[in-house]
Amino acid sequence: MPQIDVSQPLRITLEGGRGYPIFFHPLSDVPALMEQCGLRRGRCLVVTDEHVAHSYLPGLERALFGAGWTARAVTLPPGETTKSYEYLHAIYDAALEWGIDRKTPVLALGGGVIGDLAGFAAATLLRGLPLVQLPTTLIAQVDSALGGKTGINHKAGKNLIGAFHQPAFVCVDREALLTLPRREWTSGLAEVVKHGLIADADLYTFLEANWPAVLERDPSIIDEMVYRAARVKVNVVSQDERESGLRAILNFGHTFGHAIEKAAGYGEFTHGEAVALGMRSALYLSHLYHPDLPIERIDSLLRQIPVGGRLSDYRVQNLMDAMRGDKKAEAGALRFVLLRRIGEAYVTDRPSPTEVEAALQFAMNSPGV
Repeated sequence: MPQIDVSQPLRITLEGGRGYPIFFHPLSDVPALMEQCGLRRGRCLVVTDEHVAHSYLPGLERALFGAGWTARAVTLPPGETTKSYEYLHAIYDAALEWGIDRKTPVLALGGGVIGDLAGFAAATLLRGLPLVQLPTTLIAQVDSALGGKTGINHKAGKNLIGAFHQPAFVCVDREALLTLPRREWTSGLAEVVKHGLIADADLYTFLEANWPAVLERDPSIIDEMVYRAARVKVNVVSQDERESGLRAILNFGHTFGHAIEKAAGYGEFTHGEAVALGMRSALYLSHLYHPDLPIERIDSLLRQIPVGGRLSDYRVQNLMDAMRGDKKAEAGALRFVLLRRIGEAYVTDRPSPTEVEAALQFAMNSPGV
């Protein structure tokens, strides 16, 4: 892959002249970036979780206070179960008791759970507050913090309650990735691989060629890998903000993955692990319709993404039942993202229930799964 200048921000461009930058800067630069993006200096609400707060909140608060901001932190428990009504209302209570106004920015400091939850709070407080995404996990830096999707989970399924609310900017700090627990790192790699499979064949080839170094977080490749994976998301969102067409390809593996998360109980598998398993099922379907797709080559890499749980502990019928509640179903028909070839994906409702069951079985029957 050609070298990429990560000092240059990416930019999501949207209809009506809207858009925002994705900066690749340390968190200490956030106050200057807030000023650059036109946010009014004053109060700001920082939403984070206990794990991230320990490592990054003190430094961010020092930078904010030093630049003239008054920050209040809302620190929540880590984990998928935090993306709920209970903790959404905890943010509401803290913000409203403190006396925010419509120009008070919400800073989402954390991974995908915090980004989605704090983003939804920002979308709904006072009918919309400025949002700054400060993703600290790989999955958030290349995917969930980009594009404006926010929300919480419901007992009926994942991300069923939410809104599109675009941030003022996103700040990606590479240093945060170096301190991630290994499981968080390897889970995020599922989204990086996904971006290569659906829209950047060169990125996928790069991952294949450098996988041991990728697993070990070799600093010489992280910057370029993250930048290029984020660029896939930026390009897709810029063409389709609200998932009316192209953006749906970002759900490769997710129809299966969300069902796995739900059937197993949120927290048994990380989101990235569930997506990794889901991509294997989606790969099986893709090969059914496109026999020239190199299934062994792709599956070889997907199986090298570590997964903490055992999918074989669950029944196919339970996974099928969970899948029927997926929000991506239209008129009762499930939609799947399939690959025509590496780097090209599309959406279809063609697979039959029998084919879907076989795809789940394919992912379940592999050694170690």
